Amino acid sequence: MPRYDFRCRSCGATFELRRPMAQANDPAVCPQGHEDTVKLLSTVAVTGAAAAQQAPAAGGGSGCCGGGCCG
Repeated sequence: MPRYDFRCRSCGATFELRRPMAQANDPAVCPQGHEDTVKLLSTVAVTGAAAAQQAPAAGGGSGCCGGGCCG
């Protein structure tokens, strides 16, 4: 079951809830009982061998655009 992070606007506490995706946007009550909460944007980090073995971008130049014109 997915985890969703929330922050309480009343007391500032952050907390997480496990709930079905169908309930992802349902209101949440903080552990202190406050109902004024907001769902936080979660980030996902993906690491592993596949990420480390990515081929370099085409062009091979240097500079800001990769074309070699900027030095």
